[in-house]
Amino acid sequence: MVDQGRKYVFDFDSTLTRVEALDVLAEISLQGNANKDEIIREIQEITNLGIDGDISFTESLEKRIKLLNAHKSHLTQLVEQLRDKISKSIETNKDFFQNYTDDIYVISCGFKEFIDPIVKEYDIPSDKVYANTFKFDEDGNIIGFDEANVLASHNGKIECLKNLHLEGEVQVIGDGYSDYVMREAGIADKFFAYTENVSRDKATTNADHVTPNMDEFLFVNDLPRKISYPKNRIKILLLENVHPAAFHNLSEDGFSVELVKHSLPEDELIEKLKGVHVLGIRSKTQVTKKVLEAADKLLVVGAFCIGTTQIDLESAKKKGVVVFNAPYSNTRSVVELAIGEIITLMRNVFPRSQEIHNGQWNKTAANSREVRGKNLGIVGYGNIGKQLSVLAEAIGMRVYYYDVNDQLALGNAVKCNTLEDLLNVSDVVTLHIDDNQVNKNFIGEREINQMKNGAMLINLSRGFVVDIQALVAALKSGKIGGAAVDVYPEEPRSNGAFFTELQGLENVILTPHVGGSTEEAQRDIADFVPNKIMDYINSGNTVDAVNFPSIRLPRQTNAHRFLHIHKNVPGVMAKINKVLAEYEMNITGQYLSTDSDVGYVITDLDKKYNKEVIKALKKVENTIKFRVLY
Repeated sequence: MVDQGRKYVFDFDSTLTRVEALDVLAEISLQGNANKDEIIREIQEITNLGIDGDISFTESLEKRIKLLNAHKSHLTQLVEQLRDKISKSIETNKDFFQNYTDDIYVISCGFKEFIDPIVKEYDIPSDKVYANTFKFDEDGNIIGFDEANVLASHNGKIECLKNLHLEGEVQVIGDGYSDYVMREAGIADKFFAYTENVSRDKATTNADHVTPNMDEFLFVNDLPRKISYPKNRIKILLLENVHPAAFHNLSEDGFSVELVKHSLPEDELIEKLKGVHVLGIRSKTQVTKKVLEAADKLLVVGAFCIGTTQIDLESAKKKGVVVFNAPYSNTRSVVELAIGEIITLMRNVFPRSQEIHNGQWNKTAANSREVRGKNLGIVGYGNIGKQLSVLAEAIGMRVYYYDVNDQLALGNAVKCNTLEDLLNVSDVVTLHIDDNQVNKNFIGEREINQMKNGAMLINLSRGFVVDIQALVAALKSGKIGGAAVDVYPEEPRSNGAFFTELQGLENVILTPHVGGSTEEAQRDIADFVPNKIMDYINSGNTVDAVNFPSIRLPRQTNAHRFLHIHKNVPGVMAKINKVLAEYEMNITGQYLSTDSDVGYVITDLDKKYNKEVIKALKKVENTIKFRVLY
């Protein structure tokens, strides 16, 4: 142990553990009691009043024990449950407690009967634990507490700490005002409000430092820890009303997350990205070269959608910013909408529905046809196209497809060698092509003229792939019998007024870019993209990145991990390894992946190392980004 000249005084309930132990004891002791929930709520209210100093602690303790109706045998169950309720970051940094055991104390208004066995597993001996003790009757019922114990009295923690006569800087770590009073009384030098499990205003407003987890506390004190940089210091900005599950997933992992419901124009985005490490967007936010150059802290961009043309991928790569998207999560949603629109267009349902809405009854079979036996032409036979192919065939359609890449047919689908071949034969043409700018006006006047008279056109891909004026003209002339359009060349940044020349045309279904917007798809995306982000931040994995060399890394165990992104020029790896050799680093694993522009090397090393090596690696010529993972 390195002597830092500090003493660390920890609270127990809601600090070392995620819970108030007496609340858990109440759950055990009141099992089967018809008024259990009501009594537990009352106990919790009394607990909070005591913690915030609104009633004396003695009064709080007396009232709670009376309500508990607990027995000595219940304590064994309590200890077992508390073992599973250690605060997450406390458990992760168990080494700190074991290595600094001589400098760690527990001062709690809880009870030694359940605190001792828990902290013993963290090498904190009983003589370093200061807490109350229960009184039992001859039958083992808990009937009270030792009133002579200083911790049973109001502000007893002050007197307890004073009596210890600790030398050096004394730091108190706890969640309540009753912990702060030791700092207020002048017998502790610093108070850290611990908010991993609960945040109490009276504690946080008076704290020298608010610490949302043990990692932050260790970081501030420059003490050994499991991770090099506390996750709460990693700022994540989620734009465009990303599904709340994304916020939950990232927050639950310890990151600081901000949600904004709409997209931001370039200047506002640049300002908002100051100090931000991760940006989450959908399709409207434009992450330009200018934005990337200004975002000096940015590590990752997560696109909560399929397309990535709104991001300057090359500029991101050259800045060492990794980009992830969700290429599969909304596939089913888009396919189901396409199937629904195929049937709706072929049956001419939309005009009949409008007529009923307008008070007109017009029962007719004119222009209403089954989809069975009709030809479906799928342009773009990727994930969506293939799944659509299977479902369309299942409802009796004959499927034809065209793709610029060689794609294997599923089922009885027929490959067309040219787009014209597909357009000539299809009763319905549905577009599922990517966001490459070469696809602008992919379907224009020439292509429409190659379609069968009265054929239907569906666009659920990208707004710019269809020449809207040419489509309008074809609909008005009857060349195209109907259309379903979900995407447009220009779309508003947020909900509100919108105009398109397609409005008001017969048998035209218009939707506001909702092809992939189902609750299921958005939830899947909100799981998939955050998992990729967290995997990169936490371990360095770049599997499924759209702009970066892919590396799948083994789990990191008891080692440091250096992540080095550099320009892919000759000699960089030699320079990196030369630095590692000069500092006598013991390498346990090294992983490299490159593309034409950048190289990404991960080096795993033994735990102990000279910190100067970090400065040296950052100075290696052609370094783009460097960070350390513990």
